[in-house]
Amino acid sequence: MQKTNRALTLLILAITVTACLTAPAAAADPWVVYEGKEGPGLGKHIVLISGDEEYRSEEALPQLGKILAVHHGFNCTALFAVDPDSGEIAPNNQNNIPGTEALKTADLMVVALRFRDLTDDQMKNIVDYVEAGKPVLGMRTSTHSFKIPKGKTYSKYSNGYGGEEYTDGFGRQVLGEKWINHHGHHGREATLGLIVKGQEDHPILRGIKDGDIFGPTDVYGVRLPLPGDSKPLVLGQVLSGMQADTPPVEGKKNDPMMPVAWTKSYKDGRVFNTTMGAANDMNNEGMRRLLVNACYWCVGLEEKIPEKSCVDIVGEFKPSNFGFNGYVKGVKPSDHAMK
Repeated sequence: MQKTNRALTLLILAITVTACLTAPAAAADPWVVYEGKEGPGLGKHIVLISGDEEYRSEEALPQLGKILAVHHGFNCTALFAVDPDSGEIAPNNQNNIPGTEALKTADLMVVALRFRDLTDDQMKNIVDYVEAGKPVLGMRTSTHSFKIPKGKTYSKYSNGYGGEEYTDGFGRQVLGEKWINHHGHHGREATLGLIVKGQEDHPILRGIKDGDIFGPTDVYGVRLPLPGDSKPLVLGQVLSGMQADTPPVEGKKNDPMMPVAWTKSYKDGRVFNTTMGAANDMNNEGMRRLLVNACYWCVGLEEKIPEKSCVDIVGEFKPSNFGFNGYVKGVKPSDHAMK
């Protein structure tokens, strides 16, 4: 009897070990968390939501999250457009950004979206956050974050929505403008940031001077004046080429210059928006500093913005150039985890 029991125990043990060795590993979360360790942002949670087909937000926002966590102590969660079958980042998938429930504990939502039509449950988390009057930071194509067909639950958030109760949708109502046009020549005329006269002492511009902000992305057109309490901080000088030292174009494109960064409020929540912010704009130190300072300001920590905030790149960052269908294939959210 003892031999039988011992043999049975060994058999069960062998089966258990084999099952553990052959069972597939648990799937990694389709998002990435960067834990802040030390800094003024300790205890604040920032959710960064990427999802655009053109400007590589899936590369820009993980780097921004790392900078905010490592150098400033913010806890950051980066979300991505994901192919539900492969688990890979798929910017062309306009219908799926898992993890928006992270907004339930967020102190700031950073969005770099373009024409998304998310499921109602994913969209509800974004809408609940926004309509609660919590802080929002928008980048580049976020002026046209959503394209939701008529008849769907959240269609009024669509770019250019025609109803009087929410004219022009999320872009105009929350961020201050919807998609208008390319004011600079796309791919040929880069952007140099000039500080709006009288705004030099704004906390978001601490450590930033004329010409510090540069990006190869072109200036977007906006309608002037911007709505409500919008306050332009940075104007975009249209350059005649793609380098920071190329001269400005002559003529009406720079008269008047378009704002490329401004503040406003939505339901008493602080809002910052910039029409810059492509991944390769993030090569520019001034651009990174503008975004970091804006995060501090959005969550009410403007008094703690350093005289020159540390925005050193964390890890390896070699952003892809903007362009449709130019995203790096085969990348999963976990590939953006801190090494």
